Amino acid sequence: MKTGSSDTVIILPAFDEEESIGPLLREIHEYVPQLPVVVVNDGSADMTAEAAIRNGAEVLDLPCNLGVGSAVQAGFRYAYEQGYKYAVRCDGDGQHPPVEIPRLLEGMREHQVDLIIGSRFLGERTYAGTLVRYCGINALALILSIMCKKRVTDPTSGFQVLNHPLLHFFSRSYPIDYPEPEALALMRRQGYDFHEVPVAFRKRGAGRSSIRGWGTLYYILKVFLALLVDRARPVDPRYARSRLVE
Repeated sequence: MKTGSSDTVIILPAFDEEESIGPLLREIHEYVPQLPVVVVNDGSADMTAEAAIRNGAEVLDLPCNLGVGSAVQAGFRYAYEQGYKYAVRCDGDGQHPPVEIPRLLEGMREHQVDLIIGSRFLGERTYAGTLVRYCGINALALILSIMCKKRVTDPTSGFQVLNHPLLHFFSRSYPIDYPEPEALALMRRQGYDFHEVPVAFRKRGAGRSSIRGWGTLYYILKVFLALLVDRARPVDPRYARSRLVE
């Protein structure tokens, strides 16, 4: 079971983020020092795990590079099995400012939903992406808004807070290839609810995104096809919200 008095844990999936993980963890300890941090080291070839340990994080070492979906799911399973009531998911590249974590947690307390999503496209916008990326994200947001029957503005945001019932579901069923948009559609079909709150994003601390340029449109097309395939799969009644939430 979890140690300490906190009912919330921060999950950081990371792959080859040696340069970014230390500064990010120091920021987390500054702004939310009461929250434990777990870094899911997704088979990094650099010193990501060592940098995380030096900066006070617990590390889950995956045996090889399994990809972001599997790394995130491993973190969610850890949070669920350790008995945490909430889990904050941040990326290990530094794009999610830890100063915004209290805003996400406040959103969870205020709206009492299963998932709070930090959106780059609500309120005062600080995110500056390429035109191609912006158009692609907006197209995907429109598709997901229709599928979820609720407005979605930032379908690829990995800055989130999840409650315990959703951790239970995602620890057993979580998309591998395109986790954020697929997971959003999947959880809605199972009866879970979400809410977006405005947060600031920033450029990654080091390295570069795996999705760049016209690859964004290719990514959006593949996500759309994956969403259509997911719609053909039956809902799993074992993990419906109505069954997991008393």
